[in-house]
Amino acid sequence: MKITDILLGEPQTGIWRVRAAMTLLTMGLFLLFVLLQHAEVLLGFIDPLASAWLIAYCLGGSLCFYGLVRSRLSERLWPDDPSLTLWQTLHGVLGTVWGYAITGPARGALLAILVLILAYGMFSLTVAQARLLAAISLAGLAAVMGWKSHTDPLRYPGQVEVLHLAFSLIVLLGISALSVRMGALRQRLHEQKAELEASLAQIRQLATQDELTGLVNRRHMGELLAAEQARQGRSGQIMTLVLLDLDHFKRINDSYGHQAGDTALRAFAAAVQPSLRGSDVLARWGGEEFLLMLPATAPDEALRCVERMRAGLAGVTLADIAPGVRLTFSAGLAACEAGQPIDTVIERADQALYRAKQAGRNRTVTA
Repeated sequence: MKITDILLGEPQTGIWRVRAAMTLLTMGLFLLFVLLQHAEVLLGFIDPLASAWLIAYCLGGSLCFYGLVRSRLSERLWPDDPSLTLWQTLHGVLGTVWGYAITGPARGALLAILVLILAYGMFSLTVAQARLLAAISLAGLAAVMGWKSHTDPLRYPGQVEVLHLAFSLIVLLGISALSVRMGALRQRLHEQKAELEASLAQIRQLATQDELTGLVNRRHMGELLAAEQARQGRSGQIMTLVLLDLDHFKRINDSYGHQAGDTALRAFAAAVQPSLRGSDVLARWGGEEFLLMLPATAPDEALRCVERMRAGLAGVTLADIAPGVRLTFSAGLAACEAGQPIDTVIERADQALYRAKQAGRNRTVTA
């Protein structure tokens, strides 16, 4: 697991296994605590019955947490804290306070365990949650210390308990301060991660999409053509490619400026896309030229698709450029059978496009 994943709270892959492993690790730590406590029972520091109840609480709670996380039920019941970090930490805090009440002479060591438990949740808990747990810990210790110094002053002298409480207060204040700094660090990492993801998304978009028209760009179209040709090799189906060129586009640029030309390109892309199927891909091939890939499509069917595009474009007016300005396009269509080089097919479509322009434009010629 990467350190950034830990600081951000949750890794992106195999996350439920990580949660279950961490919960199992916590259960292992509780088991070590149980073994040490049993040694204290043998030494006569702890009453055996009181120890048995605490052991049942610690291990029983850990088993419940492991079951909830391992079964992924925690994801449905507590979606904001699927690792149950808050509840596991609270469980550990209460168990430690309980242990302090029954441990007797060796109780001071439990304060170090309490610090470990609170530090366990530091990487995942919010600042408010960390402060709440610190307050619960301090209040629980204060209550137990006051009760035990009153009911069992020989084993829990009041002066010693006051010193223990003072040290606990210092440590818990330090834990709270570290939690605040850790929370700020996690927030910065989340912000940086979001910025990085946005930048990567923008890079992916620039790498695959024409910025002006929103269509697939030439580079990405080459990748799609190669992928489609590989599928075509397995299926044996015919594919049709169409080269389209806007008629008299240079006249629009020269008469009304490049901004008007950009408007015309965007209008063309928006007008013809509704005529395409989900599997069809239209790319800006260069300037005012576009390449249409029609997978599993015979030339006669492709011709009908091109004519639907022409009909869709006929209803578009460019009044923003100048009154009466309309767009038309010429097209060259070429069938691509399995195994044919893509460059050769595009060249044939280009020659057909040239013939369409020579024949008067606003028409489609099949290679």
